[in-house]
Amino acid sequence: MDRRKFLKQLSLWSAGVILTPPVFNLTPNLFGSPLEVSDILVAKGEDYSGMVQKIVSSLGGMQAFVKTGDTVVIKPNIGWDRTVEQGANTHPVIVVQLAKLCLDAGASKVLVFDRTCNEERRCYTNSGIKSALKEIGDNRIRMDYIDDRKFIPVTIKKGIVLKEWSFYKDALKADCYINVPVAKHHSLSGLSLGLKNIMGVIGGRRGRIHYQLGAKLADLNMVIKPDLTIVDATRVIVRNGPQGGDLKDVKKLDTIVGSLDPVAVDAYATTLFGLKPHQVEATLEAYKRGLGQIDLDKCSIRYLKA
Repeated sequence: MDRRKFLKQLSLWSAGVILTPPVFNLTPNLFGSPLEVSDILVAKGEDYSGMVQKIVSSLGGMQAFVKTGDTVVIKPNIGWDRTVEQGANTHPVIVVQLAKLCLDAGASKVLVFDRTCNEERRCYTNSGIKSALKEIGDNRIRMDYIDDRKFIPVTIKKGIVLKEWSFYKDALKADCYINVPVAKHHSLSGLSLGLKNIMGVIGGRRGRIHYQLGAKLADLNMVIKPDLTIVDATRVIVRNGPQGGDLKDVKKLDTIVGSLDPVAVDAYATTLFGLKPHQVEATLEAYKRGLGQIDLDKCSIRYLKA
């Protein structure tokens, strides 16, 4: 897929010059081929900031993903009106450290947002992410609420179940997209990990996605593939997810997992719950589409000291 051609279509559609939705015609990146070995970095400990730094450094440093002047999207899970201790949202320390690394690498803008499930102001505030980012004191960081006017219909030419859906314009246009989900139980999909986190950048009636959920998530992830995925497994909801609420359902694992491969990182995170990667439908479907490697025996897993 020629990204420049897609972005040109996107701009023309937004300006009303063309009426046909932009067409995304993805060529699989062959992450799952025998020739490609996916690196998975696993850090354990309580120094979450330092753990993020070590993971990013081991993957080539943030400069490998962010160039001077880039607009970066950091996409955490901020979907629920829950506190840090309740584990339903991405830990603010992880988001803050990634934002700082992006700024140090020369980003001109760092956009942090989510299409929340609960009331957006309460989610942004009670997650602790809004106040933590504000403490950095840099106006290059923006944490705006979702603007419904920014959702753009996209034709998914190689989608198997979904052939068209709307996506958030800022996510589509970002020079660098960093996916930062929290790992947790999900009553419908089994687990909510990186591939599921795309729900926060799509428009429309998301309830329709929950039928054939795994296949649809795989189709959606054909449009926005993160440059980097950092999975927050510091506190995981093991029951009654994805919203949780009861601290008895939260297990403190103090683990952060990172990879360039969005399927491999989900596959590893699945094992933290005592499950096998193929038991999560979205992971299996994404692997079948060539979006990443599901076989952990074909990955290079490195454990970093905190």
